[in-house]
Amino acid sequence: MSLDRDNLSFILEGIKQVKFEDRPVPEIIDRHDVLVNVKYTGVCGSDVHYWEHGSIGQFVVREPMVLGHESSGIISQVGASVKTLKVGDRVALEPGIPCRRCEPCKSGKYNLCIDMAFAATPPYDGTLAKYYRLPEDFCYKLPETMSLQEGALMEPLGVAVHIVKQGGVTPGSSVVVFGSGPVGLLCCAVAKAFGASKIIAVDIQQTRLDFAKKYTATSTFMPDKVSSEENAIRMKEENDLGPGADVVIDASGAEPSVHTGIHVLKTGGTYVQGGMGRSEITFPIMAACTKELNVKGSFRYGSGDYKLGIELVSTGRIDVKALITGEVKFEDAENAIKDVKMGKGIKTLIAGI
Repeated sequence: MSLDRDNLSFILEGIKQVKFEDRPVPEIIDRHDVLVNVKYTGVCGSDVHYWEHGSIGQFVVREPMVLGHESSGIISQVGASVKTLKVGDRVALEPGIPCRRCEPCKSGKYNLCIDMAFAATPPYDGTLAKYYRLPEDFCYKLPETMSLQEGALMEPLGVAVHIVKQGGVTPGSSVVVFGSGPVGLLCCAVAKAFGASKIIAVDIQQTRLDFAKKYTATSTFMPDKVSSEENAIRMKEENDLGPGADVVIDASGAEPSVHTGIHVLKTGGTYVQGGMGRSEITFPIMAACTKELNVKGSFRYGSGDYKLGIELVSTGRIDVKALITGEVKFEDAENAIKDVKMGKGIKTLIAGI
């Protein structure tokens, strides 16, 4: 396959049907837009899900769609009113453009925008292309101390920063994180950066727990095939949690994790749902009510999350390079998706053109 194209793009046509297509280079439409030559893109679980199923909930791939949304790149063109970036700057891409006009946007919660145009979420194309257009304020200049590979991980790190903020983690907090995939591991790292004294990583795969312990978790826990209450009791005993954890983060979306998380929390603790599983599950509502828990959702990222993520990485407080376990050429993008589907590695990057 020749890579000498104007804007070669990796496109999902249908379930497990992909192709490479040369598309028109995006034009600068708004005076505040920039054009980015995409250099690295991480493979996300949502990319795999769209490839395998053709949909995620209400979002259905009805027309060919460019995949990818965890990207970094180099500015190749700027609009007439762009002031913060110039051609040649290396940037991390925040891949969702809010309308800026709806009530959530105007109240400061643009991640909840009613008309969000998010990359690789139907009907919007993603970032696995040679060029991608964004408003300048959704491109974050990378410090000289950071690589473009690290820049591609600012998207999942932004998710983790938002989740941990939602949990209200403070110095001395005890935090339990269910799921030791990329986002769960990054939640552990952010919790540590925020000063948590106990960070317990939970998973059903020993290799992931081993990595979590080596990475940032202070301890790990593998659930037994018993009730969620029994697992919660053992977790509290093994980790000296007393009446329970201060904060629980679920980055798995698995129903048993939700149950155990509610039961392992102390009275008045905070539960944050970051992982997406089935659209409806059973829920231990009595425990949540009688313990007067703070139960919160967390969706993508908002104001300041990318900025803080870059600061945490550039100052050495979080190491995202340790999560990069594979890198493939652009023409091998589908193989990267298949590898992630098979559970190989932690974070695989697809190099740009």
